[in-house]
Amino acid sequence: MKIAPHARPAVLPLALAAAFPLAFFAASPALSQTAQTGAVPQLKEMVVSVTRSAQPIEDVVADVTIIDREAIERAGPVGLADILARVPGIQITRNGGTGANTSVFVRGGESRHTPVFIDGVRVESQATAGGASWSNIPISLIDRIEVLRGPSGAVYGSDAVAGVIQIFTKKGQGSFAPSVAVGYGSYNTSRVEFAASGSAGAFDYSFGLTQGQSDGFNARTIAGQNPDADGYKSQGANAKLGFQLNPDHRIEANVLQSHTDSQYDGGPTRDYRRISDLQTLGLQWEAKWSDRYSTRLAITQGTDSGEEGLNGSTPQISYDKSTIRTLLLQNEYRIGAHLLSAALESRRDVFRLVGSTAIPGGASALNKDRSLDGVSLGYGWSGGAHTVQFNARHDRDSEFGGKTTGSAAYAFALTPQWKVSASAGTSFRVPTLYQRFSIYGTSTLKPESGRNVEAALKYSQGSSQYGVTVYRNRLTNLLSFVSGNGPCPNGGPPTVLANRACYANTAQAQYTGLTFTAAETLGNVHIHGSLDLQNPKNLVTNRTLQRRSRQYGTLGAEVPVGGWQLASDLVMASHTLDSDTSTVVLPGYSLVNLSATTALSRDWKLVAKLDNLTDKVYQTASTYASARRTLYVGVSWAPL
Repeated sequence: MKIAPHARPAVLPLALAAAFPLAFFAASPALSQTAQTGAVPQLKEMVVSVTRSAQPIEDVVADVTIIDREAIERAGPVGLADILARVPGIQITRNGGTGANTSVFVRGGESRHTPVFIDGVRVESQATAGGASWSNIPISLIDRIEVLRGPSGAVYGSDAVAGVIQIFTKKGQGSFAPSVAVGYGSYNTSRVEFAASGSAGAFDYSFGLTQGQSDGFNARTIAGQNPDADGYKSQGANAKLGFQLNPDHRIEANVLQSHTDSQYDGGPTRDYRRISDLQTLGLQWEAKWSDRYSTRLAITQGTDSGEEGLNGSTPQISYDKSTIRTLLLQNEYRIGAHLLSAALESRRDVFRLVGSTAIPGGASALNKDRSLDGVSLGYGWSGGAHTVQFNARHDRDSEFGGKTTGSAAYAFALTPQWKVSASAGTSFRVPTLYQRFSIYGTSTLKPESGRNVEAALKYSQGSSQYGVTVYRNRLTNLLSFVSGNGPCPNGGPPTVLANRACYANTAQAQYTGLTFTAAETLGNVHIHGSLDLQNPKNLVTNRTLQRRSRQYGTLGAEVPVGGWQLASDLVMASHTLDSDTSTVVLPGYSLVNLSATTALSRDWKLVAKLDNLTDKVYQTASTYASARRTLYVGVSWAPL
């Protein structure tokens, strides 16, 4: 990719930061007196993903990472998965560019093993193997992300086998605050954003609009595939409205809508497209009955739908729609440092598939639904050097009956800086309605069931943060798409289905690993990194699970230089196997990404992003290309 002459000044500080990192270390002044003494008090950072209750992060035993709005803005026009790929314990794969089918592996677990919530609304597709539609979540509308690593079935019920991702949009406060952002980059990529937030008396509000598009690149360069560029167009909008009835009662409503039209190759002359729509609706009431007792009632609905077809064709080839409706009543009772919680949750999944060859018996549509109801109890306490957390939950599925999960966690502060912790927990995931009722599945599939143990040692002193976590998560009844397993039980002509791949509970998996994390500030340079040494293995075949590296790491640095805030990160991954059965090996790779931001004036800011600095050619899925060197430059206006 050629960089236009007028763009070079924005890139120059990035290149200098990458080429001469030691110079920045040598030139960095000593820490300021305030930073050395910690004289300025800091508000406690709160997290909600661990127990669904807000709690200070220092009281959390679980393995959690928080991604703030500043980090999201620096990322440029990428997908949610690209942001998560910089988080310890997470690796991603993608069938092409942004907008294409994406998988996110937390601690080596399957992509479907990590539920995603947007403002408390669960989003998931019941099509194929399930899981969130990562490529259709609009990153520019997100204000904050919490990443919980490790199973949490005792809190969230089905699906939380490997971790949980909680996404939050902005809450309005203060006077009216608008913002506008525009940007342009390689592959004719552009993005326009508008947002506003504020409050007036007891009423607070925030909303946002975003539109992006890209010509993309040829996602499949192999023979027999359409040589055209595979791009995307996307639009998104969200709104959050809150009303403080009185100091003890609050009502909040939120809505988010995302639409993505992405292209992919399906043959030498066929230009396929998938049109995806994601919608979340949430309404919640928070009541504080006393200093000890509080209640939260939430009614939510998440809808994920998609159309598949040839570009420009009418009608489309197929259409699927998944809807998850949830009613959650959570109660909390505090007695000093003790927190007791009890929750009732009712969930209903509805799935509709039209025009697909996967519908049994040649029917025109597949309509299925199921219900999952759960009751959970929790106890937490933090006092002195000790922190404990216990959770238990019982779920009843309309198809599979009862399932009980539990977790126990304990942390001990050896010193004010050193903390050791250990935890154990169970989890499960029920099969998707597609896995059970399409021609590729069977209605008698069993839920996947997991048992996890982990231990951690962490050090925290001022800006110095170090940690190591060791874990083992064993899963039984692992659902696999097994070739040559036909004819599938759900019907069809035997001559066609004899060698068809079918979903089946054929495997046991074990996810073991070590995660090292570190963050340090030297002068005015902040350095952070992580290294994952993992072994996600199919215990039946004794093979590493597909598209997961045994070694995976990140290294990043941020430094202010001459009015610029420069950042760089290095992503490294060892080789992977493309599938559980093939011998195709995808080579390892290293990517260098750079970014720079500067204030053009009090209200204007410039952001420049240079990804894949060395123009690395690599694949995360066999036969699918990845983006080469790309440049993106954007400006934003946010009056102070």
